[in-house]
Amino acid sequence: MSTTSVYSPLHVARSRFVWVRGLRKHLLFWGDPAAATPGAPLLVLVHGWMDVGASFQFAVDALRTRPGWQDRPIVALDWRGFGQSDASGTDSYWFADYLADLDFILDELSPGEPIDLLGHSMGGNAVMLYAGLRPQRIRRLVNVEGFGMPSAEPEEAPDRFAKWIDELKQPARLKDYDSLEAVAERLKGNNPRLRADFALWLAQHWSHEEGDRRVISADPAHKRPQPLLYRLPEVLGFFRRITAPVLFIEGDQTPYFLLFNGKYDRNQFLERSKAVPDLRLSTVADAGHMVHHDQPEALATLVADFLQSP
Repeated sequence: MSTTSVYSPLHVARSRFVWVRGLRKHLLFWGDPAAATPGAPLLVLVHGWMDVGASFQFAVDALRTRPGWQDRPIVALDWRGFGQSDASGTDSYWFADYLADLDFILDELSPGEPIDLLGHSMGGNAVMLYAGLRPQRIRRLVNVEGFGMPSAEPEEAPDRFAKWIDELKQPARLKDYDSLEAVAERLKGNNPRLRADFALWLAQHWSHEEGDRRVISADPAHKRPQPLLYRLPEVLGFFRRITAPVLFIEGDQTPYFLLFNGKYDRNQFLERSKAVPDLRLSTVADAGHMVHHDQPEALATLVADFLQSP
């Protein structure tokens, strides 16, 4: 049995469920959205692939120590099929659904006023597209490690569709675990920088009990790749429509580009970023891909300064 203590949140979130497009979506609230003002609007946080909204707890606690942030309303969501949000009920997940879900949720949370929006990884890619889709809804945008994907060529489409169909014929499974401590060890294995007390706290939200096992709180169908190609000209079309100032935050030890075996690198990302009308880049020291876990205080400082600057 582990003797490590579990992280104790300084500011406990309130859970709320809303019905969006026929699915029950889980939201976490710190503060009251009704308290938002034009100068200090609602901040909405969206997580990455195989993560949950509670993942932002450490960064929220750090933000609350900043002047002007003691009561500012913050909301984090669980994407469909993650955390406590309903699964889609289908055998695949489509990126367009994330954008539509976010739009419906903002109709509920802030129908008449722009928000500040932050996304990590997959969520960072989603918020960039959303800010081009609904530029009038975003006051300021923060993208944490949402670098995008290698540009795909049309000739790749048949093989991608064939691979997708072949994987549909195989059951999708996620590994289960015999204890909360085992889940925490899995999280630390994914990210060696993760503090032990953070890992134990996250494990409670990243998994749930089924009988005597702990099961990851995600629909296994998320493991199936989408057959649709990542078309760079379309992505840049979204980028050019962004009107909000954008802060891109990366970890100086990010392993992100290693995923692509030389097919996509940071220089290509920097070239794409020129399509965004107003983008600035900040790098967090001693941080990998999970910046909000590795350096929550440094992330909170960058985010607070950016969102409060004139």
